[in-house]
Amino acid sequence: MINSLQITATIDQPELLEDRVEKLAYRRYDPGYGMQKMPGNHEVLETSSTEAYVNGVVAMNNSDEQINIPFITLFVFTCIKRKDSVYKLVWSSSLS
Repeated sequence: MINSLQITATIDQPELLEDRVEKLAYRRYDPGYGMQKMPGNHEVLETSSTEAYVNGVVAMNNSDEQINIPFITLFVFTCIKRKDSVYKLVWSSSLS
């Protein structure tokens, strides 16, 4: 007997999460590290990270039933900035 299980996660209020990450990415000051000269083909990258709580619902479905499980977990988001560019989100991870 082969059973299939579908798992999805839905984030509550994604606009609040987007706002938090945008504030990280577009900070008001520039420490200037990206202008430093590096030997060879190396490139200086400025980084900025923040933590944010994310909540939502994990839904598990099989052919017989659906189970909804609310969650709240801490994520870390990291942005980088190359020389003469803007901060871009490059990494995120759940801390739980």
